[in-house]
Amino acid sequence: MRLSHRTLVILAAGGSAALLLAAFGFQHLGGMAPCKLCLWQRWPHAAAVLIGAACLAFGQRALAWAGALAAAATAGVGIYHAGVEQGWWPGPTTCTSGPVGGLSTDELLNQIMAAPLVRCDDIPWQLMGISMAGWNAIASLLLLGLWIAAARRA
Repeated sequence: MRLSHRTLVILAAGGSAALLLAAFGFQHLGGMAPCKLCLWQRWPHAAAVLIGAACLAFGQRALAWAGALAAAATAGVGIYHAGVEQGWWPGPTTCTSGPVGGLSTDELLNQIMAAPLVRCDDIPWQLMGISMAGWNAIASLLLLGLWIAAARRA
């Protein structure tokens, strides 16, 4: 079965919209505040939804490639974030825990007080051993495939 350009754009942009709605649901209904990297993953999805609307209105091949770029960006941030959560590499110092050793009491207190409310290296929820950041990366790679197929059919 060969899907049309329009159908592929609807699936890709709709997928980003669904992931955004899920993120907002976890935040507002589930009480799970997002960290900095979680927020960074949302912006490309929002862009993909807008790009999808423009692509449906104007049908430009370049717009579908822009959607692919947005999906690749959020997948990249998702992979980075999942790696931070797993301890494979360090995350931004503004959203991960810092070293404690060798600090005076005042320095430790200042570090605690300056710490973000939600840390990027914590895993607040996972399914089958994969965090939300990991699932976002997986879903975004699938969306990237849809956007590429849409661009090739434009």
